[in-house]
Amino acid sequence: MTSFRSTWPLPPPSPTLGSDELHVWVANQNRPQSQLDQFWHYLAEDERARANRFYFDHDRQHYIVARGLLRLLLGRYLHIPPTEVAFVYGDNGKPDLAPAQAQAGVRFNISHSHGVALLAFAREREVGVDIEQVRPLDDGEQIAERFFSANEVAVFTAVPAAQKPQAFFNCWTRKEAFIKVIGEGLSCPLDSFDVTLKPGETAELLQVKGSREAAARWRLENLDPAAGYAGAVIAEGREWALRCWQWP
Repeated sequence: MTSFRSTWPLPPPSPTLGSDELHVWVANQNRPQSQLDQFWHYLAEDERARANRFYFDHDRQHYIVARGLLRLLLGRYLHIPPTEVAFVYGDNGKPDLAPAQAQAGVRFNISHSHGVALLAFAREREVGVDIEQVRPLDDGEQIAERFFSANEVAVFTAVPAAQKPQAFFNCWTRKEAFIKVIGEGLSCPLDSFDVTLKPGETAELLQVKGSREAAARWRLENLDPAAGYAGAVIAEGREWALRCWQWP
């Protein structure tokens, strides 16, 4: 089990989500039973049924924490109890707030990997987030050649071997965040747009289907949510302030 270490600060007592802000939370999904019980209490019946379908205990517990915390934070932003948060689901299973609650303008996205979750929230703008544990991949070059754009493959190939795992997951999380924010899922080819990926380089969506103008309507940010993890968040517009916290 990977130990959780994040340099993100603890949140203020009652964070307010302004229309010019984007909030991202990182959370350790390995929680004591008392917290699991509380998060379980927040879940709707369909969520509890899904949780019970997981074969492994840690997968079930991670799901309970992610969905319970999502409900808790949405409840705070909407000023309602977590149990009253209502979801509707798109064709690809992506949850959104039910119409009556969606009128508040809150948008959200969630991702988790190996016991660490990222939850992103914005108001009146779409948002996408992704997290992956950085690790060596025996078939990283083949995956890159299959899914990355020609430009990304060229950059990735030139990256020193020691930096390749970070470069790979920089690219992967940024691309996943983008296909999540546009809501097209796997129907959007991963090689139809370019992102930066070199470690230390500014995160940026360079072009979408050959268009820099289409890319310019989005702002992409690199995230360092926890030691050993890569993350990315993207949202509509350019003029928003990013706030990052860890759930205690």
